[in-house]
Amino acid sequence: MRRRRVLAMAAAICVSGVLAACGSDDAAPGAALPTPTASSPAPDETPSPTETTASPTPEELERLPWGPTVAEYEQAESIVADMAVEEQAGQVIVASYAGLEPPTELIAELGLGGVILMGDNVESTDQVAAATAAAREADERPYPLIVAVDQEGGNVARVREPATEFPAYMALGAARDPELAADVARASGEELRALGFTMVFAPDADVTIGPDDPTIASRSASSDPELVAEIVVGSLRGYAEAGIVAVPKHFPGHGSVPADSHEELPVQTAPLEELLERDFAPFHAAVNAGASALMVAHIDVEAVDPGTPSSLSGDVIELARSELEFGGLLVTDAQDMAAVTALYGPGEAAVGALAAGADVVLMPADARVAHEAIVAAVEDGRLPAERLEEAATRGVAVMLNQDAADDPPSADVVGAHEDVSYEASLAAVTIAAGECRGPYVGDTVAVSGGTEQDRARFVAAAEEAGLTVGSGGDTVRLLGGSGPGAGDVAVALDAPYPLGPSEASTKIAIYGRTPAAFRALVDVLRGAETGHGRLPVDVEGADQLGCPRSP
Repeated sequence: MRRRRVLAMAAAICVSGVLAACGSDDAAPGAALPTPTASSPAPDETPSPTETTASPTPEELERLPWGPTVAEYEQAESIVADMAVEEQAGQVIVASYAGLEPPTELIAELGLGGVILMGDNVESTDQVAAATAAAREADERPYPLIVAVDQEGGNVARVREPATEFPAYMALGAARDPELAADVARASGEELRALGFTMVFAPDADVTIGPDDPTIASRSASSDPELVAEIVVGSLRGYAEAGIVAVPKHFPGHGSVPADSHEELPVQTAPLEELLERDFAPFHAAVNAGASALMVAHIDVEAVDPGTPSSLSGDVIELARSELEFGGLLVTDAQDMAAVTALYGPGEAAVGALAAGADVVLMPADARVAHEAIVAAVEDGRLPAERLEEAATRGVAVMLNQDAADDPPSADVVGAHEDVSYEASLAAVTIAAGECRGPYVGDTVAVSGGTEQDRARFVAAAEEAGLTVGSGGDTVRLLGGSGPGAGDVAVALDAPYPLGPSEASTKIAIYGRTPAAFRALVDVLRGAETGHGRLPVDVEGADQLGCPRSP
């Protein structure tokens, strides 16, 4: 019964026509969105005739439901079978590193599956391109290295100007336009590929529960599972068209727990029935759309495996295989987070995740210790050799599939998508209180609140539009990292919850702090454009959900 409800929800979303990728057969070669089937069996599982409702197409016969072709998977099996255990153990690790230079010697020595660039590894786009190239060339292998990055948009973006900055993911929920989500993901994916990345840990498929969600917030498209699913699948299509492997996160759902797994192990107290209907729905839609990989969070799901982080729980990971019917690559969330390090050493955590069914150990606190522990666990039988081989094979297969994508675009595309960022921000602008048409300010405006950068970006956008910024005009109060404060117009820059207690007569949510978001805001304030976004979450104290478009 539980599985039927989740399947029904995902099926209803696909039938609505919004999720074009659910039945698309026009994905580019090597893309992460192949034509999906009704389920995603593991490569060695062949559905019986009674389980199939329609004759499979030739493409379905050649391509696994989670991306790689059968030929690519068989090639991966052959590559991994020829690896020593030490090489297989390296293949399942994606490591972080310190400084601006990638650990090329460690990549070659351990045969690492990949590396991830964090904020501390980024100085400029030229430096990033050089670092990713050095990482990819660290050794010779017949498939690409995973070169990964967290680049969701909004507050979670490791590469910023002069690369295009995109608004928080909640902006796309407010815009309610999966095609726009695809455009943003395609633009972001093209820039990332031009910089040398092969994998992006996005989109965020979490369903937020509102202000009690301290971690995800505006990283989620909405508190509505169906809307989140629609936007996530649109994003997956865009990433696939850009030729980058996208990894929806954080299964089984981080938006409904009141704690941050970076700091502690969050406890999910909701019953499984509720999780299946709310948190699982976007992930199931992503699987149905052909996602190649999912990220598993560090969450204690009391109804399934109390006291154990999901990423180390065989019972929770089995839900991804059984309830979601996902046969693809499962990546742990970063293992250097407190939710893991407070309970496990780096070796124990790495072995535990693989034994539970994960395929990639992301950011172990010590990659060398993790590698040694994996090898030792295989040698003493604590980790079956077949499990390690299976995990390594999935990773190699996904990267062989990525290698079949079109060549990366030239460096000229980096920073070339301000128009897409502006379009997304303008479509998201939500009038939560006040008249639906501007102007909301006169020729002179004052700005307060926000950060120094927020105010500087607002001033630049206002002056470019011909407004005078100074005292004596209408006051625009930027809400984000500050209290409600006073102002004629209150503007929420991230999640829209601070609009509730504001006493401003006009309340606007823009879900972003990018230059394009401030340009969109100024255009709406001066009446040159109209905000038609709708609140994707409940905001106590908001007078309206937004302003509908005219028929």
